Parts: sequence; C-alpha cells; structure tokens
Amino acid sequence: MTPNLPTWMQDAARLTRAGKLQEATQALQRSLGLPEGAALRAWPGMPAGDGPPATTPMPAAPPAADILDGYVTELPRDPSPAAPARPAAAGGGVSTGRFAHGGRTLDYRLFLPTGTTDAPRPLVLMLHGCTQDPEDFAAGTGMDALAQAHGCAVLYPAQDAQANPQRCWNWFKHNHQQRGRGEPALLAALVGSVVQSHGLDPRRVYVAGLSAGGAMAAILSQTYPDTFAAAGVHSGLAQGTARDAMSALQAMRTGAGPAAAAAPPGIRTPTIVFHGDADATVHPDHGAHVMAAAQPAGGTAPTVEAGRTPGGRRWTRTRYPGTDGASRAEYWQIHGAGHAWAGGHPAGSYIDPTGPDASAEMLRFFLAHRLAA
Repeated sequence: MTPNLPTWMQDAARLTRAGKLQEATQALQRSLGLPEGAALRAWPGMPAGDGPPATTPMPAAPPAADILDGYVTELPRDPSPAAPARPAAAGGGVSTGRFAHGGRTLDYRLFLPTGTTDAPRPLVLMLHGCTQDPEDFAAGTGMDALAQAHGCAVLYPAQDAQANPQRCWNWFKHNHQQRGRGEPALLAALVGSVVQSHGLDPRRVYVAGLSAGGAMAAILSQTYPDTFAAAGVHSGLAQGTARDAMSALQAMRTGAGPAAAAAPPGIRTPTIVFHGDADATVHPDHGAHVMAAAQPAGGTAPTVEAGRTPGGRRWTRTRYPGTDGASRAEYWQIHGAGHAWAGGHPAGSYIDPTGPDASAEMLRFFLAHRLAA
C-alpha cells in the first residue's frame, strides 16, 4: 500500500528532505492553524503522565513527530520475480489481546506455534514501522511461518494512534528512551506479562523492528539488556540519535549519529542490523551507528563476506565475534535497497522481496543467544 497523504504533509516531507527544516515546521504549523514559532507544552498523542516537567520547553513544532516515516512511499514492486509468498504457519495459533500499564494500553497480536515441547519456548517481540499494524507486519515479514518451524512465539504490539497519529513508536522523544519510562517500560512490561502467562522462556526473549520499530528495538536492547537476549534492527537508528522531532528529522536526513555512546561500558546486547545503502528515508549511515553501539568489547577482528540473492540483490555482511569466537554482532549492508524489509512478502507493506531474507537471518541469529542463568 502507498500512504495517501494530505498535500500539506507531502509539502512538509519535501521541505525536510531538502534540508529546509524551519520551512517544514512552519508548513505544519500553518496546516494546523497554529501561529508560527508556537511552542506547545503538550499535544494530542503525548502519553498521559509521561511528558517532561512543566518547566521544560517543548520543541517548536511537535506535530512533525507525528509524520516521522509516515510520508514514506512504499518501495515499488521490483521487476524481478518476487520470492514466493511464505505459506501460513500450519496450525499455528493467533490470538489478540490488550495490555494496560502505567496509564497506557496496547493491543497486540500473539502467535503461538502448535505442538508440544518439554522446554519453554522462545519469544520474539516484533515492532512495526510507521503506518503499519501487527497484521500487516506479520504478513510482510513472514515471521509466523519461521517461528512455527523453530518453535517460537511471536508478539506484535500495535502502537496506539492516540500516542502517535501515524502509529510510529516514539523513539525520538527523550521521555521514551530510558529504562522505567515511556514506551520502553510499557513494552518490557508487556513482554514480562506474556512470558509469564504463557510459560515462555525468559532467557530467550528477542526484539526486532523496522524503521521507527527498529529504532525502538535498539532502545530496548540498551535499556533492558536483562530482558532481551538479542536484537534485530532493520532500517532503524541508534538510541540517543534524537531528543525531539526536529533533531530526528535532521538525523534521518544527514545520518548524524548519537552525540555519545548510549550504552554503559560492558553492556552490549547481541545485535543484527540490516540497512539498505539506497535508503532515502533513514540515512544509510545509521546502520553503522547502531552497529557501533553493539560491537562486543575485546572481541576478535571482524570478518566480511559478500553475496547475491537469487533475486539479484547484492549484500555485504560483517560479523563481529566476541571473546569466545561466536558472532555477537552482524551488519548486513544491502546494496541498492531502499527503506523496506529485506526478503519481505507482497502481502505486507514496505517490503523488498529480492532479499536477503532478514526474517530468517534474524531468527537464526537470535536462537544462538540466550541470557545467562
């Protein structure tokens, strides 16, 4: 699907991509009937009770936060043959639910594989991108079928449109980048609840996301390393890259990374990163920034290999082993790819069926890691 955006939103996106951030801000303010330069202390969609203190000045144009990634046009269908649609998980069970925590609620979709097992099952938390929802993301990534094959549960929370009208996870707001606050706390609590209620393995919980969801996955990997055994970041940004909407738009355009390392020394959640080097939405440099925050300390020299998918997509993978020689971080640069899930399936949005298969590679990487007992 291609988002059908209002003209004023398209104009703001065009100005942002041209580097004219002030003009983009003014266009957004005019469209909403706000005086230019207005500073708002709160706006529709800010989580109740989760904003900064009343004395903290808010960014000049918070509505810009509502369209981060929302103006993306879906990647055109590739003229080369698409990968066959991954079949529905045979017999896998899907349920939906609602979770409340800290004044916020989240709807979610939960996939549980069929069959019996003596050991608790792993769980993968999947965070969709802007304008997407759990059904769309599940269809595009094909993660359920892979999870059925490997005996994993998959949890897809849905961002509430009241928290962000474009359903983006609020990775760019400073009050959603810390442990014990905002959306990181909400998502970690949801995971804990699902793990407990379904008897899943708390040592094998993983998180992955696309775009805004990828940025939130990076935040969760840094703020909850005792919850997530590994993370997958597709076309996302590192924790601390932005503090508000304007700095987020600037970083997405220029590729500027965090001012300082976000993770304390010694905390390095195993992470696998995918990023297209032709991404015009989130600058390709952000893949390297995410990887820099995840590289293991004291590991051996990285190894580099290159390849080409059957669909003709070239890729380069860099592996960073830990002190034990096992891969602790992987960086997949996808050559010629834009802002889309690699190896995705046409049933979903923001997908590139030419590959490589990000879902399969993420799950392979995840299952090699678990938290210490």
